[in-house]
Amino acid sequence: MDQQQLRSRLQGCYVTIPTLFDDDSLEVNFEGISQHVEFLIAGGLQEGTGLILSGGGAGDFSTMSIAERIEVARTVVDTAAGRIPVTVGAQTTSTAEVIELAAAAQELGADFIQVSPPFYFSHTEDDFFEYIQTASQAAPEVGLIVYNTHWTSMGVSEGMVERLVNLPNMVGLKWSSPGDNFFGFERVIDTFRQKLAVIDNQLRFVTSHMLGARSIELHICNHWPEWGVRLFGLLEAGDYERVQRDLMDVAEPYYRLWAEMETYTSGDGYLDKLCMELVGLSSSRCRPPTRDVREQFRDKARQMLIDCGTPNVV
Repeated sequence: MDQQQLRSRLQGCYVTIPTLFDDDSLEVNFEGISQHVEFLIAGGLQEGTGLILSGGGAGDFSTMSIAERIEVARTVVDTAAGRIPVTVGAQTTSTAEVIELAAAAQELGADFIQVSPPFYFSHTEDDFFEYIQTASQAAPEVGLIVYNTHWTSMGVSEGMVERLVNLPNMVGLKWSSPGDNFFGFERVIDTFRQKLAVIDNQLRFVTSHMLGARSIELHICNHWPEWGVRLFGLLEAGDYERVQRDLMDVAEPYYRLWAEMETYTSGDGYLDKLCMELVGLSSSRCRPPTRDVREQFRDKARQMLIDCGTPNVV
């Protein structure tokens, strides 16, 4: 495994693809997932402009069995066929399961796995390091991306990152830190930009790119990939004023509606799926306990998309 080569491939729009289900049985819609991967690639997402995450938070990983998660990953990897790097989500509360998911990702030919601190229990940093270490050992040929999900588990400290960078296949750090961590995100990028590809999951794209981050988490790509590819191109060109204006015009209304929807239900991916439906793509509800948002928010979502200039709104 060439760590430097893997790290160089981790750039552009980091897109968590929703897992689609049959609306009646809630069985996984593998054909719909494959079609969605093709849609993203046709919209300009490819190696250099982006990568896709299978079975992440917006991919309903928490409502799927391990077997389902592996089959979804297989569908994504097979459809991508090397045209765009693929990350397999390996979030779980169990070390045995993270080993199974990591080993499956390597067998399937995925490029990366994404691992977060275990949730539910308040684990120590030594617990977490051993957990991550087992994932690294289970898939030594796959790049390891650690995701700081402080809202559901322990946060990843800068000291922990210092330990993680010594793992032989550690290549990426997806970061979201609490607002009271003064300049924490900026320090992490500045300190580790030569050793890790940092993924900005905080919408501070201008600042993070200036400091050396290489990737941006963008849900909007799921219904408008061309916009994300263009935004990343503007970052690469250093047109930071235009980037910030585009974020205010397109991303801010999207996340404002998401915040409103969070008062109705909890989970992830439901706004992605509704927007996909509204531009004519295959879609579905999320699995329970996330409630179906479509009837409650369809009109608001349609108007938001129209106001943002989204193409193909139906």
